[in-house]
This record gives sequence, C-alpha cells and structure tokens, in this order.
Amino acid sequence: MPLTLTALNQMPREDFVNAVGWIFEGSPWVAEQSWATRPWGSVSMLHQAMCAMVEKAPIAAKLALIRAHPDLGSRAKMAEASVSEQKGAGLDSLNPDEYERIGRLNQEYTTKFGFPFIFAVKGKTKHDVFAALDARLNNSKEDELETALAEIYRIAGFRLRDAVKEDERA
Repeated sequence: MPLTLTALNQMPREDFVNAVGWIFEGSPWVAEQSWATRPWGSVSMLHQAMCAMVEKAPIAAKLALIRAHPDLGSRAKMAEASVSEQKGAGLDSLNPDEYERIGRLNQEYTTKFGFPFIFAVKGKTKHDVFAALDARLNNSKEDELETALAEIYRIAGFRLRDAVKEDERA
C-alpha cells in the first residue's frame, strides 16, 4: 500500500525516517532533519523541505550525500531505487564498448571533481547519459557541485512522487 501524505505527517520521527530515509541516497539524515518541518500540504512541499535541509547542510554533508551515489552504469551494489532507475535508462545492458567508455568517463569525472557523476536518469537513455557526462566534464568544480545537487533534487522528487500518494481532496 503506498504511503500517503497524511500518514507521513502523523508519523513519529523514527517511522518517518524508516519510510522515506532512502529518498536521498544513503543519507537518512535528510529525512530526519526534515521531519520537524511538518505538516506538509503536498508532496511537493515535503520535497522542498527536504531539499532545503540539504541546502542548509555544511559542505562536508553535501559532499557525503553526492558520494553516496553509485557510478552510473557500474555493476556495484546499489540501492534498489538506483538499480531500477539505471535499468530504465538502459544502463544495465551496456555493450562491452559502452561499459568500458562509461567506466573511463566516470573515473575521469571523479578524478576531476572528487565525487561521482550524478544524473537523474528517469526518462533518459544511455545516449543522454553519455552526452551529459561528456559535456559536464568541461564544468568548473563549483558549477559541477551545484549541478550534482540539482540532479539529486530531481532524483529525490521522482522518488517521492513514486512513493507517496497525495491525499484526496474533499
């Protein structure tokens, strides 16, 4: 049964974190800190509250959040949501040349910026991923930090909308 916004608004902190702590990859602290901003009138308002917690976080916490994300196209162990999202973009079925290329680009990106390439793959193709990786390798570290966080916010928005049902209006 899907979660409802009403149920989330009424949950004790621990239950809330257990229910949506996975929305921001490997970073349940975002949900934990967002809990105090209840009640939310919409899933969008909950998303905004969660993103605001990340924005207020120190740079070390932001970098840890970014680094909690798996490399796109890797065969590493990752959260169920990431597996599903990457599969939807065809990253689970790369041919050997594509697999080598994405591995090389991911390594180049991580070496340059100090964190993994983040891209909201929902509704995208592997070609979109390669194009974005190629283009974003030209960014400055500051621009790429902001871009990575914006992509994380998009990913969290997709996950929230999939996981939480808006309450019916009377």
